[in-house]
Amino acid sequence: MDKNKLREIIFGYRTKSGKIFDIILLNSILLSVICVMLDSDKEIHKEYGSFLLTLEWIFTIFFTIEYALRIYCALNTKKYIFSFMGIIDLLSILPTYLIGFYAPIGSLIDIRIMRLIRIFRIFKLSPYLRSGHTMQIALRSSRPKIIVFILSISLMVIILGTIMYIIEGQQNGFDNIPKSIYWAVVTLTTVGYGDVVPITALGKTVAVFIMMLGYAIIAVPTGIVSAEFSKNRNIKNQEKNQHHIISKEEEILQKLNSLEKKIDKLH
Repeated sequence: MDKNKLREIIFGYRTKSGKIFDIILLNSILLSVICVMLDSDKEIHKEYGSFLLTLEWIFTIFFTIEYALRIYCALNTKKYIFSFMGIIDLLSILPTYLIGFYAPIGSLIDIRIMRLIRIFRIFKLSPYLRSGHTMQIALRSSRPKIIVFILSISLMVIILGTIMYIIEGQQNGFDNIPKSIYWAVVTLTTVGYGDVVPITALGKTVAVFIMMLGYAIIAVPTGIVSAEFSKNRNIKNQEKNQHHIISKEEEILQKLNSLEKKIDKLH
């Protein structure tokens, strides 16, 4: 088959053949992931393990051929191989080949579900991808603030965990400082497993303070990201307004030039 035609089928989605190929690919990905999930159940594995393994190898061979064809017909082979989707495509087939060396690694086949990102392109859901890109920009912009926030929380839980170790002691389940820090993290995040609990009145008072602090802290990252969203939206609106003003100015200048030419003709 012609290389350009093959590229249109594998990478394209506007043609009928390209759409059919992508739909077959997406269904194959879903089925392979379902097979892996089913195989993780002991009873199902015991009864249908061999059948599911055979299916997995069929899917893997199909995806390997598809990956090889993508490399063969890509306009820029290096760019595809090191692109996000290229890496995902490779990681989706490697676990099956590595099962012989370490069996549990086969569960990583579930990474194939990431390949379903192509569904946004096939069904023309690009606005959702743009929204995701906007979120990514907001998260990247707020990264320094979030890092400072995480470092502050880390220092806080170390101090609070140490205080609880001093207050409660080993006799009440706070065997060491790391375990006390673990308790402080669990309490601060309002998870509360209940495997370690304060017994003394002072310990319970500190625990109440940490719980109340936890509710206040949860809102901080949300506020940081929301502020970045708002900031980025304002910047985009300003850019749109500037672009609109420039367009209007260009339109006025064109009209003025046209009028000048008409006046020159009259003279």
